[in-house]
Amino acid sequence: MSTQTVAQAPRRQELAAFLRSRRERITPEEAGLPPAPRRRTPGLRREEVATLAGVGVTWYTWLEQGRDINASSQVLGAVARTLALDPHEREHLFRLAEVADASPQVECQSLPPTTQLLLDKLDPYPAMVRNGRFDTLGFNRSYERMVGNLSGLPFEDRNTLWRAFTSPSVRAAIVDWPAVTQRLVAEYRAAMAEHVADPAWKCLVTRLLEAAPEFAEIWGRHEVAAPENRTKHWLHPQVGLLRLNYTHLWLSQRLNCRLITYTPADDESAVRLEHLSLLDPAPLELTPA
Repeated sequence: MSTQTVAQAPRRQELAAFLRSRRERITPEEAGLPPAPRRRTPGLRREEVATLAGVGVTWYTWLEQGRDINASSQVLGAVARTLALDPHEREHLFRLAEVADASPQVECQSLPPTTQLLLDKLDPYPAMVRNGRFDTLGFNRSYERMVGNLSGLPFEDRNTLWRAFTSPSVRAAIVDWPAVTQRLVAEYRAAMAEHVADPAWKCLVTRLLEAAPEFAEIWGRHEVAAPENRTKHWLHPQVGLLRLNYTHLWLSQRLNCRLITYTPADDESAVRLEHLSLLDPAPLELTPA
């Protein structure tokens, strides 16, 4: 037995125990089967799960026994549907099996009113919420005045990575644009490791490869990085240079949604943020006053 196989044994045993626990909670009636006579054990039988999922009985039995077998995304998806797994349980199943989910549950794309209230209360400090794919889910007025009118953009264009490469005003505002975009791409590639089969993640990469030669060059380096709390240097055309410390706060670690707040790194930036809060709503593309 190889060292790798031995190392994976605990994960396979955890997967087996998880499947058994979920199988035992489903009654035949809940699975759409005729009422069954009294059983010695609760829930569905292994052969019933296999039949409903359209997989071999022997294969599913081995999976529940923690044997070293391969499982495709499609087959695991069928098992997840048969066992009526919720999105969190489905994600857990694929993680334990170490298989990329080809049909993942929809990532968070909206915010509850309580989160928007929190964003609004942070004014005049800019603040926003984004998901793991860098889509902007919510923001306050100061953030929109800083980066441009997000409200007027379709959802797919309200993406930090997309705007960094395709918006002339955003590109002009980012001080040290090459270093910033290199880090953004590296963070995106690292986050995408858990979503390699997700069409939405791949679609953004495809759009950027077609729209921005600089992105294609950076993407080809295969660099990765983790999000960090850093200092943002943003050259606003009306209030001047803003030096802002930004902080990541988790809203949902499972969905990779986080609140990002921007606070002044110096007194001069604090004053300029106050001036920013007095400006008219931001246009789609920021231009010099």
